[in-house]
Formats: sequence, C-alpha cells, structure tokens
Amino acid sequence: MSSAEAEAKALDAGDPGHRELFDIPPADGGAFPEVAYFAGNSLGLRPKATRVELLADLDSWAELGVEGHLDAARPWLPYHSLLTGPAARLVGALESETVVMNSLTVNLHLLMVSFYRPAPDRFKIVIEDSAFPSDSYAVRSQARFHGFSPDEAVVRLRPRPGEDVLRTADVVERISDPDVALVLLGGVNYLTGELMDIPAITAAGRAAGAVVGWDLAHAAGNVPLSLHEWDVDFAAWCSYKYLNSGPGALAGVFVHERHLDAPLQRFEGWWSTDAASRFEMAAESRPPASADAWQVSNPPIFSMSPVRTSLELFDQVGIGVLRERSLRLTAYLESLLALITPTRQLQVITPTDPSRRGAQLSLRIGGGLRAGELAKVLRFEFGVIADAREPDVLRLAPVPLYSLYHDCWRAVQALAEAVPENA
Repeated sequence: MSSAEAEAKALDAGDPGHRELFDIPPADGGAFPEVAYFAGNSLGLRPKATRVELLADLDSWAELGVEGHLDAARPWLPYHSLLTGPAARLVGALESETVVMNSLTVNLHLLMVSFYRPAPDRFKIVIEDSAFPSDSYAVRSQARFHGFSPDEAVVRLRPRPGEDVLRTADVVERISDPDVALVLLGGVNYLTGELMDIPAITAAGRAAGAVVGWDLAHAAGNVPLSLHEWDVDFAAWCSYKYLNSGPGALAGVFVHERHLDAPLQRFEGWWSTDAASRFEMAAESRPPASADAWQVSNPPIFSMSPVRTSLELFDQVGIGVLRERSLRLTAYLESLLALITPTRQLQVITPTDPSRRGAQLSLRIGGGLRAGELAKVLRFEFGVIADAREPDVLRLAPVPLYSLYHDCWRAVQALAEAVPENA
C-alpha cells in the first residue's frame, strides 16, 4: 500500500461518514470489492432502510386493502404529511410552505402557473445558459403558452469570455432590468457545480420587481438552505440525487408564506382542497393556506415511502454536519486532482472557493477525449463510477453520506492512468 493510499484510509478512519447505512454496488472484479461511486449528483445510492420500510408499507396493502387509508401503521390518507416536516427542515422552510409531490419539472410548471405573470413590458425569464435542459424546455414552453416568442422571452446568462461560471454581480445586473418577470436559476449548477449566491440574487431580483424561484435539484441535501429567511418566492427540487430516494422519486415544493393567502392562479384537483372537507365531495375546491394547495392528485404512497425514509436519515444526521464533511471530502479530492491536472489535459471548472460549490468537482477534458469514453474506462477498468456530460465534462460528486476518502484516491489514481500525460 502506498503512503497516499494509507493516508486516505487513515482519513476514513477519523472521518467515516455513514456508508454503513447504504447499499454500495459491487465492483464486479478488480482490486476492490465495491465501486467508488461519484454519481450521486445524478442518482443517489439506496439506503438499506428503504427496502424494509417500503415492504412494510406494501404489507399494509396486502393485510388491509382499502382500510389501509385509515388503519395502516402509517395511514395513507395523511401519509404525505409525514414528509412535510423533515422536508421543510432540510430546506429551511416552514411546514406550511412545503409539500412533497409529483416530479421536478411538473412542479415547476405548476408553480409557473402562479408565478409567471408576464405583461407586455415585463415578460422575460432569466435562466443560466447551462441550465439543465428540462428547465430550459419548461420556461420556453411557458413563454410560448403566454403568447411570447421563447427566443425573445428567455434570457440565458453566460459566463464572461474565458470563464466557466457566472459572477453574482453580473447576474444581479441583468435581473435588475425592468423587463424581467421571472428569475429561475439552479441553486447549484448541474454542469459546473457552482453554488449560486441565493440570498443576494433573490434580494436583487425581488427589489427589481421580479419573482425569484429556484431549481434546487442539485442543492437539496447537498448544501444548507434557508428559503424562508432568504425570502425566496418559490422553489422546487427532486429527491433522487443527494436525497437518495430512488430513480424518478417524488419531488419537493416551497412557496413562501406571503403567497399562501394571495389570490394566485393555480391548477387544482382533489388534493388541492382542504383535507377536513375533502370527502364532502363539493363541486368547488377550498384550498388551504399552505403549500398543500398546489397539490393536484392524491399522493402515491409507495413512491412516498422511500422519500420519507431518506428524509428521516437527513433529520438524524443533519445537513450542517454533512456540509462540513462535504467540504473536507471535496477539498481532499481537489488536492489530489491538483497533483495530476498540470501534466494532463484536465481542468477543474468548478469554483475553487469552497463556499461557492457543493459536493462536486467538474473536469473539462481536452485532447480529443470524450467524457463518455473516459467514464467507460473508469468504470470497467478501475471500478470508478463518474458522470459524463458530453462532449468534454466529467463530474465527480464525493457525497458526504457514503463516499470515502479512499474513493477519492481511487478516482484520481484511475484518472492518472486513463488520461495520458502531455507530450
């Protein structure tokens, strides 16, 4: 064992995380029994408790049939409320401001029904140029739905020439224009891993008269959030990345309390009405003064079960504790990469300031090597799972719940062998 590998193992002994709570995929041969998993920013690993808890909910169906709505150990009728408290605590919100429902892009559309209110002189939507494609599709379709040209309505923020990430001052300058109706940015950019200055951008946008919403797909469960305190208008997030709730898992919504009694347009369905009067079967909805009013359909219990299990884990460990380990783990990975990148066509494009990034380092690959090809080499020759974004970005996410310092060492050793040194 080399001294570098021994150092990584010593760091794991002193700063172990919670790997024992998760199922780690096998490496299928090679020097190590388990993969070094760096794709938690795409799909988190399964908590061991998820299977047990989900089977218990399924057993209630077998044993009780329809009576499970009221008589299950976790009754189905109010089941979604079991997720509200831990979800609110995770994102720094009031319980009345929070609901878990649907999937991320569906929720963004439902929220834009309420919060994208364009006028002839104020109709523009500001996003990052490198926003995740579904966000881009969503805002373009919203602009089109309201009768505006998407090419004119959607403003795409680009970094300065020669830079990879946005500057807060540049964002603030553009969103302060009076033509901006809606700001919808990623809290952590999926491609570069940049953590945006959410409070500063929110304050600037709202001061200028715009509505400010956030896509927190890569921020929820990754970095501490204080949505209520930061005065964010609305936010949405998925729960299959850092929240480890399974592929396509249910998503979360935040609506600031100042909007809960406002006469906003909403799409409504059975679950939009007040729970106490739901079974009166009235013809008109009586929505509660809470984020529950944005619900449409009754919640899918067996999809909620893994989200509940995961959120309970975050409640137990604490996002502050996880953030501290994340900073240490990501800094260690960064220090190892610094030993090999100067002699290879590899460049870290994630901000070097730890306060401006989450649990991710993105590498730009040169020399004609495509990210997907490199990811395959890492996986099948070295047992390292990374995430490729074509043509030239490889994303490494050391997740503080289950990643090891030794995983970081393995990843950098694999990169050093897979990427040739400069001629």
